[in-house]
Amino acid sequence: MNSTKNNLRILVTGGAGFLGSNLIDLLLEKGHEVIGLDTFETGSPKNLSHLENHPKFTLMNLPKSEVYGDPLVHPQPEEYWGNVNPFGPRSCYDEGKRVAEALCFAYREQHGVDIRIARIFNTYGPRMSSSDGRVVSNFIAAALAGEDLKINGDGSATRSFQFVTDCLAGLYSLMNSDYAEGPVNIGNEGEFTIQQLAEIVNELVSEITGQAQVRITYHAKVADDPTLRRPQTSLAESVLHWAPTVQLREGLRKTIEWHISQGKVKGSG
Repeated sequence: MNSTKNNLRILVTGGAGFLGSNLIDLLLEKGHEVIGLDTFETGSPKNLSHLENHPKFTLMNLPKSEVYGDPLVHPQPEEYWGNVNPFGPRSCYDEGKRVAEALCFAYREQHGVDIRIARIFNTYGPRMSSSDGRVVSNFIAAALAGEDLKINGDGSATRSFQFVTDCLAGLYSLMNSDYAEGPVNIGNEGEFTIQQLAEIVNELVSEITGQAQVRITYHAKVADDPTLRRPQTSLAESVLHWAPTVQLREGLRKTIEWHISQGKVKGSG
């Protein structure tokens, strides 16, 4: 980064992904110079094609709340250390998040690096890949294709979903804050069961497209998949003066409409 806070040079890793590409748009809107770095293994250059000739953007090709694991404390405040199975099928992902935080704090202590750490909870919105494995994109893609909505487990597990614009506003507020004492939860405290999410997606897709609603089916629960996940966001509200504003149905409608605009609907080929 350069020295002027109002005109920074910012590197965004994973810049071609869902969250990274949306963050790049926001940073450019704010007048910053941005370098996007991505391997394109999961991100897509299409997400940044509209910036091809932007004078302040460079894309470089280099050939992700999981820190809490399956929490025993609900909702999860920042000071909760988490409950991660180090040998489970999700362990490398969960532990990777924890190691990243530890490295950041080590660099702050040893080298004086100025850090900010956000713990991001289930974020959804336009530019989500329909094959990224997230529950929101899975349900939307299936419903638009006229296929069953498959729930792993009985549907009683809960998640808290935040729309991408809310997440970006929280991240930008954290970047520009003086708070560096520890991690900050960026999420929406609204809590929904996976069953409720499936029903809402089913209803909205039917309403928007005119297609009949599809079946909801139940399958074996994924090992170590958290039963409950909801952030406690009082710290973000206090130190960042930030809170999410987009309700779930509103955000899902926008996300579904984006998927339709990309031709991802039954019979579209």
